[in-house]
Amino acid sequence: MSRFVLPERNAPLDPAATAVLVIDVQNGIFNPEAETTRPYFFRTARDMAIPNMQRLVRAGRAGGAEVIYTVIESLTRDGRDRGWDYKQTGFHIRPGSHEAKVIDEVAPGEDELVLPKTSSSLFNSTIFEYLLRNMGLDTVVVTGFLTDQCIDHTVRDGSDRGLRMVCPVDACTTDSEERHLAALNAFKGYCRQARTEELLPELG
Repeated sequence: MSRFVLPERNAPLDPAATAVLVIDVQNGIFNPEAETTRPYFFRTARDMAIPNMQRLVRAGRAGGAEVIYTVIESLTRDGRDRGWDYKQTGFHIRPGSHEAKVIDEVAPGEDELVLPKTSSSLFNSTIFEYLLRNMGLDTVVVTGFLTDQCIDHTVRDGSDRGLRMVCPVDACTTDSEERHLAALNAFKGYCRQARTEELLPELG
């Protein structure tokens, strides 16, 4: 019988065992053009999700948690390494491009990990799980874009891999309130859901 016991779903965070994950908060996703093409997403990202990500990242750093970033970024210039869905939709962000960089508002620190991915869940196209195990982390606070796509898929995959997943409901967003709330309701069984204000003192 395994001696490893994962904390209860709603137990307070242990910063030493926690990664604050920032998903796809990059220039190719959040940019001035999105204010016109994706107004709900742009507004809620600017006014709610990004400020709360900033607070969680600061608290995580101060409390000793790992802060880890993932960005949509092909490994090859023609994107031949992309997942099937990205190829079908024509979604290709070239390696090293401006669009692949994390936005300045939540820029990575000097020694923080940034993982390029080409799938909705970073578990499928990065070594994220391997890194967590190496660093002795069992809890992931999932922030970023989009609630009903990469956030959803990552939360479910992490839970299935035996990790405790935590979703700050006001540190992620998508293209409409309906989609955001529907996604939170759909994956709530796979994670702890909380507001940023609740998690900050636990990280600190």
